[in-house]
Amino acid sequence: MLTTTLCAVLSAVGLAVAFRTAYRSRYLRATRIAALALLPLGLALAGLVTLARRIGTAFGDWAADLVFDPTVWLGFAVLACSALLYGITRLIAARASVRKGAAQPPAGVPGASTARPAVQRGADSEIGLSDFADVEEILRRRGI
Repeated sequence: MLTTTLCAVLSAVGLAVAFRTAYRSRYLRATRIAALALLPLGLALAGLVTLARRIGTAFGDWAADLVFDPTVWLGFAVLACSALLYGITRLIAARASVRKGAAQPPAGVPGASTARPAVQRGADSEIGLSDFADVEEILRRRGI
């Protein structure tokens, strides 16, 4: 109740400032002030001020528990361990795929049916432009 009253008073003051600005023939600025002045009342009537207060209170309680409760610290340690294990498995998988790629027979060797023929790339691959080599070749074929 007090929050809604305070927001209504704040909106009324803002609208008074908007009317005073409009009296000075600054209509665009007065409209902007009126739009901003109506925000507190709209937020209070929609219940969003109360929601924000509850969220702030819950966050404050959680922060207090974070500092004083050892189980919260244990929870963060478990989360860190989980992230570390996930990262390690990603690194191992990446290294395994690199080694597997080096162990495959080169393209064009009989019996390597799954291997795709390699496209010769010149100095573009050193610069990082290898993605555009296919596009350049297509454009070159079409005479563009």
